[in-house]
Amino acid sequence: MNPAEQQNTHWLKNLSMELGGALFGVAEIDPLKDRFLLSASELENLKYGISVGVLLSQSVLNGITDSPTLLYKWHYRQANNLLDRIAFILSQRVVQKGFRALPIPASQIVDWESQRGHLSHRLLAEAAGLGWRGRNNLLVNQVYGSRIRLVSILTDLPLVADSPVDHNCGTCRDCISACPVGALGESPGDYDLEKCYTLLTEFSKKRGIGVHICGLCVKACPGNQGA
Repeated sequence: MNPAEQQNTHWLKNLSMELGGALFGVAEIDPLKDRFLLSASELENLKYGISVGVLLSQSVLNGITDSPTLLYKWHYRQANNLLDRIAFILSQRVVQKGFRALPIPASQIVDWESQRGHLSHRLLAEAAGLGWRGRNNLLVNQVYGSRIRLVSILTDLPLVADSPVDHNCGTCRDCISACPVGALGESPGDYDLEKCYTLLTEFSKKRGIGVHICGLCVKACPGNQGA
């Protein structure tokens, strides 16, 4: 293992934690690039993807009973704002070292029909060893469950790549029963985007919400550490 790669990885991980991150992982992105909605010029020579996660408060999630709350809306937005700040600062530091960095917004849709962003933060986080795709079709971390939000940075800075984790949801099916429209099933492939998005649209019409959020399956998957 190259000492420079180790040093770069530790430096960025420590910086992300100082800025408020709770999870950090690295993946080689060549096997994933065909699933990105990014141009060849944007991806040119970029080899690594950095995945950073921040935690959602269980106390805020506890307030969600049958629909998202105003407090959850605020919390969700602040999590995204924090992630974007972390990604921007990490990218700035990488560029200052003479390398390329491409920060990807935490929550920005570029393909509305399929509800896709520039890339799947969940997909990159899986490859970076931060968790697995659960029955709720979200990333599930062994400690924090789905109580996390993610952001990604692509770079050519030499780093040490992590490996995917060998875990799954086991016998837990709490998210399935938590979904009021039956959008979840036994496997992530059973996820019904149309049912889920229809419910999010209904929630968005609730007074003061105005955005497509839910939180019910996130609340149902807290992992083994509360907050």
